[in-house]
Amino acid sequence: QVQLVESGGGLVQPGGSLRLSCVVSGISGSIFSINTMAWYRQAPGKERQLVADITTGGTTKYADSVKGRFSISRDNALKTVWLQMNSLKPEDTALYYCHAKVVRLYDGTSRYYWGQGTQVTVSS
Repeated sequence: QVQLVESGGGLVQPGGSLRLSCVVSGISGSIFSINTMAWYRQAPGKERQLVADITTGGTTKYADSVKGRFSISRDNALKTVWLQMNSLKPEDTALYYCHAKVVRLYDGTSRYYWGQGTQVTVSS
């Protein structure tokens, strides 16, 4: 069973930093491949939005609101994606979710998985 497990959330003061991690388990590398990995966030009363994503080859994309402050990276061998968050603002407060696109190699079928979320709170 595929699972995405996030960690690294917490309470931080404005201007501070946090690093989120997400590890994918339950993937057989001979049958499946993890394609694009991403971080989303959802604040109370708001829709879930894309924060950043990264392809297998390392191409990244960021929401305008986090450009220059957040950095996404991954290690394909470790099946892990990170989100380095610097210069945090109160408006970054949200539940952060890891997301992965998993491709079945023999027929190209894709499935999408979510983690359970990790809370990030930016407050003085």
